[in-house]
Amino acid sequence: MKSRTSVTCHHLFKHFRAAALVRWGLAATLSVASWSAGAQPAAAVDAQTIVMASTTSTEQSGLFGYLLPAFKKASGIDIKVVAVGTGQALDMARRGDADVVFVHDQAAEEKFMAEGYGIKRFPVMYNDFVLIGPAADPAKVKGRDIVEALKKLSAANASFISRGDKSGTDAAERRYWKQAGLADHKGTGYKECGCGMGPALNIASSTGAYVLSDRGTWLSFKNRGDLTVLVEGDTKLFNQYGVMVVNPAKHPQVKVPQAQKFVDWVISPAGQTTIAGYKIEGQQLFFPDATQ
Repeated sequence: MKSRTSVTCHHLFKHFRAAALVRWGLAATLSVASWSAGAQPAAAVDAQTIVMASTTSTEQSGLFGYLLPAFKKASGIDIKVVAVGTGQALDMARRGDADVVFVHDQAAEEKFMAEGYGIKRFPVMYNDFVLIGPAADPAKVKGRDIVEALKKLSAANASFISRGDKSGTDAAERRYWKQAGLADHKGTGYKECGCGMGPALNIASSTGAYVLSDRGTWLSFKNRGDLTVLVEGDTKLFNQYGVMVVNPAKHPQVKVPQAQKFVDWVISPAGQTTIAGYKIEGQQLFFPDATQ
């Protein structure tokens, strides 16, 4: 039997997806080749390995540990994942240091595409952001409105840990502060860690601070201490992921056939079913929404 929370989140996600389609028109992890050094020529091994620039949320949530072995089984291709913030992942692709990008900041992704660095962007999956904080909730932010919650945090000068790393989560958080009219007035308790989602949650847990997290990383986070979800369900908290093959016109060394195989697979029924099957304690972390 599904938990009430799981069912509620799923209905919210369906609502988020509908809203997103109207609005939008729709540290590193390594999968190591299993061959021995002498089993294949070096060039052949290299040809079957691609580099994916992605986010700490996809890596730290455990998704890639579940998803990539299924892709390897289907294709024979290994993927070396470099998990950083979305901004860093896109910059890595701009330099030609990745074959494919899997991130979650649509505005930044569209800019990347407009600059000619990607071949085509595909939506892949979504979940949502949640505001985490101490169970006692000293700033009294609990509810469904992320903008009102941030106003209360600022007014109370509450301890708040921001990633400050140009990630997709960081971009979303900055957008919410701006919507609250508080881009330059976040309160004296606001601190940037310049770190990934897991470390930011660890800091919040050890200091009793508030923090914005993607739900996937939160569900897989083990060091929760006194932290709990305080704000969720706001449609503004929708979190869409996209995937793009790097344009060989910018970087001829990009392994387009292999990278495209991953894109084709992850948006196919097989890949989408695999994403939907990734759960922690019965709760689904990501919801597939590819449109082909």
